[in-house]
Amino acid sequence: MSSFEERGESFEKKFAHDAELKFKAEARRNKLLGLWAAGEMNHSDADAYAKEVIMADFEEAGDEDVFRKVRGDFDASNVSISDDDLRNKMKELLGQAVEEIQSE
Repeated sequence: MSSFEERGESFEKKFAHDAELKFKAEARRNKLLGLWAAGEMNHSDADAYAKEVIMADFEEAGDEDVFRKVRGDFDASNVSISDDDLRNKMKELLGQAVEEIQSE
């Protein structure tokens, strides 16, 4: 195998690894977000709600589906939090999720 092919294969492996880590971090962030949001809403089953948030992420690419899920549930439960604060919480929890995954 030529050096060029080896380099290409290495880039492909790194891309696949990075994509897997991104998926894991976002899934963990969604779980953490669901647990946090359940607490804010005094939800009786935080784990079940966290699973709903995780599943919401499969509706479309990106974070908007998760944001809409939690935003809608907050509105329905009369939880007062701004869109900016919710998005900041999502960013904060993504950072926490990445740290947790890297420390495993």
